[in-house]
Amino acid sequence: MARLLDITPASKGLKLPLWLWDNYFRPRLWFIIAAFVLMAVEGSMLGLISYMVGPMFDRVFVAKNAAAIYAVGGLMFVVFLARALSGFGQRVLMSVIGQKAIADMQADLVRHMMRLDSLFFQDNAPGALIERVRGDTQAIQVAWSAVFTSLGRDIISLVALLGVAISIDWVWTLVAVAGVPLLIVPVFLLQKMIHATTRHARQMAALISTRLDEIFHGINPIKLNNLENQQDRRFTETLKSYVRAQIRSEAGQAGVPAMMDIVAGLGFMGVLVYGGFQIIDGTKTIGQFMSFFTSMALIFEPLRRLGNISGLWQAAVASIERLHAIFDQQPGITSPPAPVAITSDTGRKDIELRDICFAYGDNPVLDHLTLTAQAGKTTALVGASGAGKSTLFNVLTRLVEPQSGLATIGGIDIRDMALGDLRGLFSVVTQDAALFDETLRDNIMLSRPDASEEEFRRAADAAFVTDFVQHLPQGFDTPAGPRGSNLSGGQRQRVAIARAVLRDAPILLLDEPTSALDAQSEAAVQKALDALSKGRTTLVIAHRLATILHADKIVVMDKGRVVDEGTHEELLAHDGLYASLYRLQFEG
Repeated sequence: MARLLDITPASKGLKLPLWLWDNYFRPRLWFIIAAFVLMAVEGSMLGLISYMVGPMFDRVFVAKNAAAIYAVGGLMFVVFLARALSGFGQRVLMSVIGQKAIADMQADLVRHMMRLDSLFFQDNAPGALIERVRGDTQAIQVAWSAVFTSLGRDIISLVALLGVAISIDWVWTLVAVAGVPLLIVPVFLLQKMIHATTRHARQMAALISTRLDEIFHGINPIKLNNLENQQDRRFTETLKSYVRAQIRSEAGQAGVPAMMDIVAGLGFMGVLVYGGFQIIDGTKTIGQFMSFFTSMALIFEPLRRLGNISGLWQAAVASIERLHAIFDQQPGITSPPAPVAITSDTGRKDIELRDICFAYGDNPVLDHLTLTAQAGKTTALVGASGAGKSTLFNVLTRLVEPQSGLATIGGIDIRDMALGDLRGLFSVVTQDAALFDETLRDNIMLSRPDASEEEFRRAADAAFVTDFVQHLPQGFDTPAGPRGSNLSGGQRQRVAIARAVLRDAPILLLDEPTSALDAQSEAAVQKALDALSKGRTTLVIAHRLATILHADKIVVMDKGRVVDEGTHEELLAHDGLYASLYRLQFEG
């Protein structure tokens, strides 16, 4: 079950880390607490290790006490064993928490995007969206592991080691860390640079995914038009931009620990100069100095990691912002609060569009369009490309919302229907059959997963899928391949028709389903479509007028308007646009 996310516009005022925590990490709070306890154990062991160096030198090496070797050695082993077990446990827990949280985020993101309007996907390339789902969430996972581990383990280590150092000599400790305040301003400036460069790097990563998507999906046109070199240059330039941005980002992140090392070097030099004379004159023992030296040597490693957190977190914030921007997108086309109850009989009544106007931005597509598709009959839509025929289908199924006008089915405004109920009235077959990289059986059963074997077989027979499946080695269990690449165009169309037959919706939308087929395939597909259309309200878009000569009504569209309608013979008698199209296709 999907969790309720705080992704409403009101959430913009919340801090992004709080949004991330509330939705994905707070539900795993007990696992996080257990991991933090183990981190505390692991971090505190560093303090014990540095503390044990003093007795090891003073009681064993300086005092030459052989009996103390076993006690000190055994205690050191216990400390290292506790550190090993706690470190292993916290790393496993952190991996479980991070992987599951990011998987939930990816699932929520895809689920949310699938509910956004179709126009959203026109404005965002598939490659860029894939990068949001994969690349940006993975960047957050890396930051999660580093940041939370440092906060839980390294702060405890820092406190424990500082405690040991202060217990030996607070003046030595002050000398060792005196240069740390000098890092405040440089680290702040580096954070701003890291945030800006990482955001640019993520944008370039999205562009790389878009370029790859275009290359792999358009490989045949690229080859046929000798575009390999041009696409190579285009992709290489994008890669160079990404590399430059990524290098700047990583250089900024590397700058913080580098400055830490410089400060550490100054601190060690100061302690050695100041404390060395105290050891020479006997004020301090060698064991004390070695214990202090060990604690300070160990202290700068967690300090470097803590300093690096700022860079990692700024890099993660850039990805969180990009993800939050997607979650902030809200669908404009939704079901009404109290939808009208409809039945399958609703779809067996007339479809009416009255004075429909629609535009993509400033580009008008439908201009006060009015038409009626009678129930149980076939209405064909013809006209030049760009006349608005496919957009009319999108309006009917509410993939887009017209700026004005009214669309009804059985006298009910489609805006008063639940989206699921409305779209359940339609079966759609387009010129580009939407097949998935699953078996033929799975692709057909998508429309009705609960269909019986007998219903499945009837649908396959009705669409003439059985005719070619019987020649395949795996039959209906043959993979269709990516986008149906293992099938011919005619076979893909017949699988799509079988899916529509199995769906058994009362309204059939056909968008040039035979336009890309050869004559033999077209004849087989057309025969299946004719059988599918019987008893259904059918709207068909066709450029090949031969496929719709016997339609009950032919609607002629031009520039988003209905300019003529009637039967084939009536339209020829009108000697208008349809007659011109007919002569162009047949007399030629």
